[in-house]
Amino acid sequence: MSRNIEFSIGEFYHIYNRGTDKRIIFKHKSDHLRFMVLLYLCNSNLKVDLGDHLRQGRTLSDMFDLDRNETLVDIGTYCLMPNHFHILVKEKMEGGISLFMQKLTTAYSMYFNKKYDRSGTLFQGKFKSKHVAKDNYLKYLFAYINLNPIKLIDKNWQEVGIKDLHQAQKFLKNYEFSGFLIHSGEDRKEKFILALENFPNYFQTVKEFKDFINDWLNYKEESFDKVRPCQHLSVSNS
Repeated sequence: MSRNIEFSIGEFYHIYNRGTDKRIIFKHKSDHLRFMVLLYLCNSNLKVDLGDHLRQGRTLSDMFDLDRNETLVDIGTYCLMPNHFHILVKEKMEGGISLFMQKLTTAYSMYFNKKYDRSGTLFQGKFKSKHVAKDNYLKYLFAYINLNPIKLIDKNWQEVGIKDLHQAQKFLKNYEFSGFLIHSGEDRKEKFILALENFPNYFQTVKEFKDFINDWLNYKEESFDKVRPCQHLSVSNS
């Protein structure tokens, strides 16, 4: 199936995909960490050989210190859910997004299939993409992507509103598999995944980002629909 979108240098895109048959693709914390390391390493014009680095005694966290030479895309934020992922990217060079995603999904699929003794396709076809043509939609995606984990504890919060705001805020603070903690000011090695200097400076302080997130937590479906042209992805609590 051919892609119905062409990537252009300097343009922003929301990239996402789920496991085939909606299967769980991140079973353990180690799977999340592996994918985040690959978000960093696969964003490079160099060949990725994670196994070689591990055999040399490096840990997964050590990988964020490796030199990547030239990166393929700029990443603004990301989120890993049990059965799907979201990445906000900017095309940096011709073919950059396609090459990055090919390296990322191939490397992770090989790891996952070997670890869990399975074969075949892990992801549901080619990755999906939405061109982010408007500034308000680009800013909104920093909320939409980072707030995705709330669906794990309050599935219909966007439609009917948050049941427990304090619980939602606490859950986000403990969810390690998105860009949220980095945007919230935590000094984490995963910060090297992001290239925020190449995105609009919507949040000049951590407080501005947190206020922005809390504003969206208090909104309902009709507010999201004003700026969101993309579909929902189903989630799993497993």
